[in-house]
Amino acid sequence: MKAKHPGKTIAYVRVSTDKQDMENQRLEILKMANDRGLGKVRFVEETVTGRKNWRSRKLAGALEELSRDDALLVCELSRLGRSMLEIMEILSIASQAGVRVFAAKGSWALDGTIQSKLVAMCFSMAAEIERDLISQRTKAALATKRAQGVKLGRPKGPGRSKLDSKRDEIIELLELGITRKRLAEKLGTTPLNLRHWLKKRGMEALGKAKA
Repeated sequence: MKAKHPGKTIAYVRVSTDKQDMENQRLEILKMANDRGLGKVRFVEETVTGRKNWRSRKLAGALEELSRDDALLVCELSRLGRSMLEIMEILSIASQAGVRVFAAKGSWALDGTIQSKLVAMCFSMAAEIERDLISQRTKAALATKRAQGVKLGRPKGPGRSKLDSKRDEIIELLELGITRKRLAEKLGTTPLNLRHWLKKRGMEALGKAKA
């Protein structure tokens, strides 16, 4: 009789557009969970392109929910990330947290065994090496552009801020006499951040008397 997995089990399913493929992934995952005795499976599903970074997908939230002895299930490892580097990063994070990872295709497992720990260590080392190589390539490319006279760095002027979309509301409320402190609370930011935003956009004097 298979031992029941004591922790939480989350299955991550990602597709681009094909709903039928989502159903196929579910079936393969459920079969694997049953064969391995992983207990009740909760599915986290989304329709999103693999080009979107994993930290901006539901996968990041699912991984944050999991802790030691919990399990993350996928149909295949390619569902995790858009590149080998991204997949290695995710597996490294899961390994360090003690989270077990299972892929239905290929019967792949990162499950705490000596073999899987060695694989996880190799993934972590490979990810670090790849990051270093990317950093070196980036620095070399920037050096080449500088040598060609290309101006690098952020363009002059204020960067984008979440407050930009509320510009009209900010001006109106400050002109009506609301204090900066109360306005910052309403906008979900800090008075210091609001002051910096006003200064960068040439509106430092607006509502200053009622800061």
